[in-house]
Amino acid sequence: MGQWISYELEREQRETKLMRQRNHLDDFANIVAHDLRNPINVAQAYIEFAREEPENREEHLDGVETALNRMDVLIDDVLSLARIEQQELDSKTVDLRTVVDDAWTTAATESISLSVEDTLVSVVGSHSLLQQAFENLIRNTGEHADSEATVRIGLLDDGSGFYFEDDGPGIPNRKSKRAFQTGFSTGEDGTGFGLSIVKEIVEAHGWSITVTGGTTGGARFEIENVQFV
Repeated sequence: MGQWISYELEREQRETKLMRQRNHLDDFANIVAHDLRNPINVAQAYIEFAREEPENREEHLDGVETALNRMDVLIDDVLSLARIEQQELDSKTVDLRTVVDDAWTTAATESISLSVEDTLVSVVGSHSLLQQAFENLIRNTGEHADSEATVRIGLLDDGSGFYFEDDGPGIPNRKSKRAFQTGFSTGEDGTGFGLSIVKEIVEAHGWSITVTGGTTGGARFEIENVQFV
């Protein structure tokens, strides 16, 4: 009986992984067909402008550079998603506070500040992947906050996990269900991959993530089913 249950669990896990991989292939096809094609078309247009208006060549070349930088960011995000799927999770004891501090060092801007509860404890997971998830959440706050914003991180009241919230503009209710959708962004300059990468990392750990309104406005991300040490 025990062996049969174990076999069923392994089968379900394989099917879930195959489904996620198939969905990723669809996402990548859409990216190549649409998201990358747009900046390519923009770059081509600016090149033509530069030929037709040599006196404004520098301005048009700036447009080409902006389009190429956009493509570079998109490619990096796509590769990040692919690597998460392929990477075997190296689960170890990870101090969440250390992860947060490392992420803050690489992703924070001068316009946002950090407040971390003393209750943060260690979890079983991957330091590098969790740091990437926190970096993306921090960048999400920095990109959407019109002015100064505060990020707060701590444990959920029921002890099932931890939260990340800010007091920025938040995510409109009608768009919250699409927050983790690949390619979806509420900002003009966003690629729409940051939060989808966060979701992939959380689910790779066997956890779950939801988004809601923050306690003082802004957005609140709750990560549950966390394995604490």
